[in-house]
Amino acid sequence: MWRRPAWQVLRQFVRHESDTVTSLVLERSMNRVQLLGRVGQDPIMRQVEGKNPVTIFSLATNEMWRTGDSEVSQGALLFLCPLGDISQKTTWHRISVFRPGLRDVTYQYVRKGSRIFVEGKIDYGEYTDKNNVRRQATTIIADNVIFLSDGSVRDKV
Repeated sequence: MWRRPAWQVLRQFVRHESDTVTSLVLERSMNRVQLLGRVGQDPIMRQVEGKNPVTIFSLATNEMWRTGDSEVSQGALLFLCPLGDISQKTTWHRISVFRPGLRDVTYQYVRKGSRIFVEGKIDYGEYTDKNNVRRQATTIIADNVIFLSDGSVRDKV
């Protein structure tokens, strides 16, 4: 008679503990960014007192798309041409390189106008500018930088 309630209490305790353990398991997630574009400015190296140095540069990515179809008539024939208006958008990205070897080589070899492929993660942060105003910043933390020339891989940093 006494064994049954004790067993139920023990079973309930084990169930509660297993729920707690599974809730402590971290969920897997992904933060990966891949960008292909042109460098907008020569990289700069910065170091805040007591923190790791960083190489920073801007990267422009470009999107192009056609809007609508235009009809072009030639004689008695009517042709549909996919020559609609072309729209484009350029997006500027701030790239930060913290990894020591990658940071130094990027600072030395990346130049304005270089075509590069960047892999990394997106990071949202906050900083205080020269006038003590708090600002939001979005940056790509680069894990890999690949130099491209005419669409082929030339050099990997």
